[in-house]
Amino acid sequence: MIDESQDIVVCAHQNPDGDAVGACLAWTSLLKSLEKKVSIVLPDMFPDYLKWMPHTDDIIIYERQQQEARKRFDEADTVFCLDFNSLQRLAEMAPLFDNSDARRIMIDHHPDPDVPVEFAVTHPEMSSTCELLFRIVWQLGLFEKMGNDFAIPVYCGMMTDTGGFQYNSNSPDIFFIICQLLTKGIDKDKIYRNVFNNYSYNRMRLLGFVLYRRLKYVPEKGVAYFILNRGDLLGFHFIKGDLEGVVNMPLQIKGTRLSMSFREDSEKKDTVWVSLRSVDDFSCTEFAQRHFNGGGHRNASGGRLYCKIHEVEPIVLKAISELPDISTD
Repeated sequence: MIDESQDIVVCAHQNPDGDAVGACLAWTSLLKSLEKKVSIVLPDMFPDYLKWMPHTDDIIIYERQQQEARKRFDEADTVFCLDFNSLQRLAEMAPLFDNSDARRIMIDHHPDPDVPVEFAVTHPEMSSTCELLFRIVWQLGLFEKMGNDFAIPVYCGMMTDTGGFQYNSNSPDIFFIICQLLTKGIDKDKIYRNVFNNYSYNRMRLLGFVLYRRLKYVPEKGVAYFILNRGDLLGFHFIKGDLEGVVNMPLQIKGTRLSMSFREDSEKKDTVWVSLRSVDDFSCTEFAQRHFNGGGHRNASGGRLYCKIHEVEPIVLKAISELPDISTD
Protein backbone atom coordinates (compact mmCIF):
# COMPACT_ATOMS: atom_id res chain seq x y z
CA MET A 1 0.00 0.00 0.00
CA ILE A 2 2.90 2.35 0.69
CA ASP A 3 4.50 1.40 -2.63
CA GLU A 4 1.30 2.41 -4.43
CA SER A 5 1.19 5.80 -2.69
CA GLN A 6 2.90 8.99 -3.83
CA ASP A 7 1.20 11.86 -1.97
CA ILE A 8 0.56 11.04 1.68
CA VAL A 9 -1.03 12.86 4.62
CA VAL A 10 -0.19 11.74 8.15
CA CYS A 11 -2.60 12.93 10.83
CA ALA A 12 -3.22 12.43 14.56
CA HIS A 13 -5.70 13.48 17.21
CA GLN A 14 -6.73 16.81 18.69
CA ASN A 15 -4.56 18.04 21.58
CA PRO A 16 -1.65 15.97 20.24
CA ASP A 17 0.67 14.52 22.88
CA GLY A 18 4.18 13.11 22.68
CA ASP A 19 3.05 9.82 21.20
CA ALA A 20 0.88 11.47 18.53
CA VAL A 21 3.51 13.99 17.46
CA GLY A 22 6.34 11.46 17.77
CA ALA A 23 4.44 8.92 15.68
CA CYS A 24 3.74 11.45 12.94
CA LEU A 25 7.36 12.60 12.78
CA ALA A 26 8.79 9.07 12.86
CA TRP A 27 6.40 7.72 10.22
CA THR A 28 7.06 10.73 8.00
CA SER A 29 10.79 10.05 8.30
CA LEU A 30 10.22 6.51 7.07
CA LEU A 31 7.98 7.58 4.18
CA LYS A 32 10.42 10.26 3.04
CA SER A 33 13.21 7.68 3.04
CA LEU A 34 11.04 5.82 0.51
CA GLU A 35 10.88 9.01 -1.59
CA LYS A 36 7.23 9.76 -0.90
CA LYS A 37 5.71 13.24 -0.67
CA VAL A 38 4.44 13.52 2.91
CA SER A 39 2.58 16.15 4.93
CA ILE A 40 1.74 16.07 8.63
CA VAL A 41 -1.61 17.72 9.42
CA LEU A 42 -2.79 18.04 13.02
CA PRO A 43 -6.16 19.44 14.20
CA ASP A 44 -4.59 21.94 16.62
CA MET A 45 -1.28 22.98 18.14
CA PHE A 46 0.95 20.60 20.06
CA PRO A 47 2.62 21.58 23.37
CA ASP A 48 5.72 23.76 23.49
CA TYR A 49 7.72 21.01 25.21
CA LEU A 50 7.68 18.99 21.97
CA LYS A 51 8.93 21.72 19.64
CA TRP A 52 12.56 20.65 20.01
CA MET A 53 11.99 17.47 17.99
CA PRO A 54 13.34 17.45 14.42
CA HIS A 55 11.04 18.83 11.69
CA THR A 56 8.21 20.05 13.95
CA ASP A 57 8.31 23.33 11.99
CA ASP A 58 6.97 21.43 8.98
CA ILE A 59 3.76 20.35 10.73
CA ILE A 60 0.56 21.93 9.36
CA ILE A 61 -1.90 22.99 12.07
CA TYR A 62 -5.49 22.90 10.81
CA GLU A 63 -6.88 25.55 13.17
CA ARG A 64 -4.24 28.02 11.90
CA GLN A 65 -3.73 26.85 8.30
CA GLN A 66 -7.11 25.59 7.13
CA GLN A 67 -6.60 26.34 3.45
CA GLU A 68 -3.23 24.58 3.34
CA ALA A 69 -4.58 21.60 5.30
CA ARG A 70 -7.54 21.29 2.92
CA LYS A 71 -5.18 21.39 -0.07
CA ARG A 72 -3.03 18.57 1.35
CA PHE A 73 -6.05 16.34 2.00
CA ASP A 74 -7.46 17.05 -1.48
CA GLU A 75 -4.18 16.05 -3.15
CA ALA A 76 -3.45 12.98 -1.01
CA ASP A 77 -3.83 9.45 -2.35
CA THR A 78 -3.24 7.91 1.11
CA VAL A 79 -4.01 9.14 4.63
CA PHE A 80 -2.38 7.54 7.67
CA CYS A 81 -4.39 7.82 10.90
CA LEU A 82 -1.98 7.61 13.82
CA ASP A 83 -2.78 7.37 17.52
CA PHE A 84 -6.57 7.82 17.40
CA ASN A 85 -9.50 5.44 17.24
CA SER A 86 -12.47 7.74 16.63
CA LEU A 87 -13.30 10.53 14.17
CA GLN A 88 -14.39 12.65 17.12
CA ARG A 89 -10.73 12.97 18.05
CA LEU A 90 -10.09 14.90 14.82
CA ALA A 91 -12.50 17.58 16.08
CA GLU A 92 -13.13 20.27 13.46
CA MET A 93 -10.73 18.61 11.03
CA ALA A 94 -12.97 15.52 10.73
CA PRO A 95 -14.82 16.75 7.59
CA LEU A 96 -11.51 16.95 5.69
CA PHE A 97 -10.92 13.30 6.49
CA ASP A 98 -14.53 12.35 5.68
CA ASN A 99 -14.49 14.10 2.30
CA SER A 100 -11.11 12.76 1.18
CA ASP A 101 -11.02 10.16 -1.60
CA ALA A 102 -7.66 8.88 -0.36
CA ARG A 103 -7.00 5.37 0.91
CA ARG A 104 -7.07 5.34 4.71
CA ILE A 105 -4.74 3.35 6.92
CA MET A 106 -4.85 3.28 10.73
CA ILE A 107 -1.99 2.54 13.12
CA ASP A 108 -3.14 2.88 16.72
CA HIS A 109 -3.10 1.37 20.21
CA HIS A 110 -6.48 2.54 21.56
CA PRO A 111 -9.30 0.01 22.13
CA ASP A 112 -12.47 -0.32 20.05
CA PRO A 113 -11.51 1.63 16.89
CA ASP A 114 -14.40 2.96 14.78
CA VAL A 115 -12.63 5.00 12.10
CA PRO A 116 -13.58 3.87 8.55
CA VAL A 117 -10.31 2.67 7.02
CA GLU A 118 -9.17 0.22 4.35
CA PHE A 119 -6.48 -1.29 6.55
CA ALA A 120 -5.82 -1.12 10.28
CA VAL A 121 -3.01 -2.13 12.62
CA THR A 122 -4.50 -1.83 16.10
CA HIS A 123 -2.98 -3.33 19.24
CA PRO A 124 -4.33 -1.89 22.53
CA GLU A 125 -1.84 -3.99 24.48
CA MET A 126 1.06 -1.94 23.12
CA SER A 127 2.56 0.88 25.18
CA SER A 128 2.18 3.46 22.44
CA THR A 129 1.61 4.05 18.76
CA CYS A 130 5.33 4.74 18.47
CA GLU A 131 6.06 1.21 19.69
CA LEU A 132 3.77 -0.11 16.95
CA LEU A 133 5.57 1.97 14.32
CA PHE A 134 8.93 0.62 15.42
CA ARG A 135 7.61 -2.93 15.13
CA ILE A 136 6.28 -2.28 11.62
CA VAL A 137 9.52 -0.71 10.43
CA TRP A 138 11.52 -3.53 12.03
CA GLN A 139 9.38 -6.20 10.40
CA LEU A 140 9.62 -4.46 7.02
CA GLY A 141 13.39 -4.74 7.36
CA LEU A 142 13.81 -0.96 7.11
CA PHE A 143 15.15 -0.10 10.56
CA GLU A 144 18.81 -0.26 9.51
CA LYS A 145 18.34 2.59 7.03
CA MET A 146 16.62 4.83 9.59
CA GLY A 147 18.44 7.55 11.51
CA ASN A 148 17.91 10.02 14.35
CA ASP A 149 14.89 11.57 12.66
CA PHE A 150 13.12 8.26 13.22
CA ALA A 151 14.68 7.09 16.50
CA ILE A 152 14.27 10.33 18.49
CA PRO A 153 10.49 10.75 18.03
CA VAL A 154 9.86 7.02 18.53
CA TYR A 155 11.68 7.09 21.87
CA CYS A 156 9.93 10.33 22.85
CA GLY A 157 6.51 8.88 22.04
CA MET A 158 7.12 5.68 23.98
CA MET A 159 8.55 7.61 26.91
CA THR A 160 5.71 10.13 27.19
CA ASP A 161 2.90 7.60 26.78
CA THR A 162 4.30 5.53 29.64
CA GLY A 163 5.05 8.45 31.96
CA GLY A 164 8.78 7.94 31.63
CA PHE A 165 8.27 4.13 31.58
CA GLN A 166 6.44 4.22 34.91
CA TYR A 167 3.28 2.48 33.66
CA ASN A 168 2.12 0.22 30.82
CA SER A 169 5.75 -0.71 30.17
CA ASN A 170 6.45 -4.11 31.72
CA SER A 171 7.00 -5.93 28.44
CA PRO A 172 10.63 -6.96 27.82
CA ASP A 173 10.07 -6.02 24.17
CA ILE A 174 9.93 -2.34 25.15
CA PHE A 175 13.47 -2.45 26.47
CA PHE A 176 14.68 -4.38 23.43
CA ILE A 177 13.25 -1.54 21.32
CA ILE A 178 15.04 1.03 23.48
CA CYS A 179 18.31 -0.85 22.99
CA GLN A 180 17.85 -0.71 19.22
CA LEU A 181 16.99 2.99 19.26
CA LEU A 182 20.16 3.68 21.24
CA THR A 183 22.19 2.19 18.38
CA LYS A 184 21.15 5.25 16.37
CA GLY A 185 23.05 7.51 18.73
CA ILE A 186 20.09 9.10 20.50
CA ASP A 187 20.64 10.73 23.89
CA LYS A 188 17.74 9.35 25.91
CA ASP A 189 18.68 11.42 28.98
CA LYS A 190 18.54 14.63 26.95
CA ILE A 191 15.17 13.59 25.46
CA TYR A 192 13.85 13.17 29.00
CA ARG A 193 15.15 16.60 30.01
CA ASN A 194 13.73 18.23 26.89
CA VAL A 195 10.27 16.91 27.74
CA PHE A 196 10.06 16.85 31.52
CA ASN A 197 12.58 19.54 32.56
CA ASN A 198 11.71 22.21 30.04
CA TYR A 199 8.88 24.18 31.61
CA SER A 200 8.41 27.87 32.25
CA TYR A 201 8.58 29.69 35.58
CA ASN A 202 4.82 30.26 35.33
CA ARG A 203 4.25 26.52 35.00
CA MET A 204 6.17 25.87 38.20
CA ARG A 205 4.07 28.47 40.01
CA LEU A 206 0.89 26.91 38.58
CA LEU A 207 2.02 23.51 39.89
CA GLY A 208 2.40 24.95 43.39
CA PHE A 209 -1.03 26.58 43.15
CA VAL A 210 -2.66 23.31 42.09
CA LEU A 211 -1.11 21.31 44.93
CA TYR A 212 -1.71 23.95 47.62
CA ARG A 213 -5.02 25.53 46.65
CA ARG A 214 -6.92 23.24 44.29
CA LEU A 215 -6.03 19.63 45.16
CA LYS A 216 -8.74 17.69 46.99
CA TYR A 217 -8.51 14.18 48.37
CA VAL A 218 -11.15 11.58 49.26
CA PRO A 219 -9.14 9.12 51.37
CA GLU A 220 -11.84 6.49 51.84
CA LYS A 221 -12.09 6.14 48.05
CA GLY A 222 -8.40 6.61 47.30
CA VAL A 223 -9.19 9.42 44.86
CA ALA A 224 -7.59 12.84 44.34
CA TYR A 225 -8.79 15.57 41.97
CA PHE A 226 -8.35 19.23 41.13
CA ILE A 227 -10.43 21.70 39.15
CA LEU A 228 -8.98 24.75 37.39
CA ASN A 229 -11.10 27.56 35.99
CA ARG A 230 -10.22 30.01 33.26
CA GLY A 231 -9.21 32.67 35.78
CA ASP A 232 -6.74 30.28 37.44
CA LEU A 233 -5.12 29.60 34.06
CA LEU A 234 -4.94 33.24 33.01
CA GLY A 235 -3.32 34.13 36.33
CA PHE A 236 -0.38 31.88 35.48
CA HIS A 237 -0.23 32.71 31.74
CA PHE A 238 -1.20 29.15 30.88
CA ILE A 239 -0.05 27.69 27.56
CA LYS A 240 -0.77 24.24 26.15
CA GLY A 241 1.38 21.66 27.91
CA ASP A 242 1.72 23.48 31.23
CA LEU A 243 -0.38 20.85 33.00
CA GLU A 244 1.44 17.90 31.44
CA GLY A 245 2.20 15.35 34.15
CA VAL A 246 0.52 17.27 36.98
CA VAL A 247 -2.37 14.79 37.15
CA ASN A 248 0.17 12.05 37.96
CA MET A 249 1.50 13.78 41.06
CA PRO A 250 -1.37 13.01 43.48
CA LEU A 251 -0.75 9.31 42.83
CA GLN A 252 2.27 9.79 45.09
CA ILE A 253 -0.17 10.03 48.04
CA LYS A 254 -0.18 6.69 49.84
CA GLY A 255 -3.33 4.71 49.07
CA THR A 256 -4.34 6.74 46.01
CA ARG A 257 -5.62 4.67 43.10
CA LEU A 258 -7.14 7.43 40.92
CA SER A 259 -6.16 11.03 40.18
CA MET A 260 -8.25 13.40 38.05
CA SER A 261 -7.70 16.81 36.49
CA PHE A 262 -10.49 19.14 35.27
CA ARG A 263 -9.51 22.19 33.22
CA GLU A 264 -11.89 24.78 31.81
CA ASP A 265 -11.18 25.42 28.13
CA SER A 266 -9.58 28.83 27.64
CA GLU A 267 -11.75 29.62 24.61
CA LYS A 268 -14.65 27.19 24.14
CA LYS A 269 -17.69 27.95 26.25
CA ASP A 270 -18.98 25.27 28.64
CA THR A 271 -16.17 22.84 27.84
CA VAL A 272 -14.03 21.22 30.52
CA TRP A 273 -11.11 18.92 29.66
CA VAL A 274 -10.69 15.84 31.83
CA SER A 275 -7.55 13.80 32.44
CA LEU A 276 -7.40 10.63 34.53
CA ARG A 277 -4.52 8.49 35.82
CA SER A 278 -4.70 5.34 37.92
CA VAL A 279 -2.55 2.56 39.29
CA ASP A 280 -2.74 -1.23 39.26
CA ASP A 281 -6.04 -2.68 38.05
CA PHE A 282 -8.23 0.41 38.42
CA SER A 283 -9.59 1.09 34.92
CA CYS A 284 -9.45 4.73 33.89
CA THR A 285 -11.06 3.80 30.58
CA GLU A 286 -14.29 2.51 32.09
CA PHE A 287 -14.50 5.42 34.54
CA ALA A 288 -13.92 7.98 31.77
CA GLN A 289 -16.51 6.34 29.52
CA ARG A 290 -19.11 6.15 32.26
CA HIS A 291 -18.78 9.66 33.65
CA PHE A 292 -16.75 11.97 31.40
CA ASN A 293 -17.55 11.24 27.73
CA GLY A 294 -14.09 9.80 27.29
CA GLY A 295 -11.88 6.76 27.10
CA GLY A 296 -8.29 5.73 26.55
CA HIS A 297 -6.11 3.21 28.34
CA ARG A 298 -6.45 1.29 31.57
CA ASN A 299 -4.19 3.61 33.58
CA ALA A 300 -4.33 6.79 31.47
CA SER A 301 -7.48 8.22 29.93
CA GLY A 302 -9.15 11.48 29.04
CA GLY A 303 -12.54 13.00 28.35
CA ARG A 304 -14.53 16.19 28.50
CA LEU A 305 -17.58 17.65 30.18
CA TYR A 306 -19.97 20.04 28.47
CA CYS A 307 -21.00 22.23 31.38
CA LYS A 308 -20.06 25.35 33.32
CA ILE A 309 -17.02 25.06 35.54
CA HIS A 310 -19.04 25.49 38.75
CA GLU A 311 -21.12 22.46 37.75
CA VAL A 312 -18.10 20.16 37.56
CA GLU A 313 -17.55 19.33 41.23
CA PRO A 314 -21.03 17.87 41.86
CA ILE A 315 -20.52 15.60 38.83
CA VAL A 316 -17.11 14.55 40.14
CA LEU A 317 -18.33 13.86 43.66
CA LYS A 318 -21.25 11.79 42.38
CA ALA A 319 -18.87 9.71 40.24
CA ILE A 320 -16.52 9.19 43.18
CA SER A 321 -19.40 8.22 45.48
CA GLU A 322 -20.20 5.25 43.25
CA LEU A 323 -16.77 3.74 43.89
CA PRO A 324 -16.39 1.17 46.67
CA ASP A 325 -14.37 2.21 49.69
CA ILE A 326 -10.76 1.08 49.66
CA SER A 327 -11.36 -1.12 52.72
CA THR A 328 -13.98 -3.16 50.82
CA ASP A 329 -12.35 -3.01 47.38
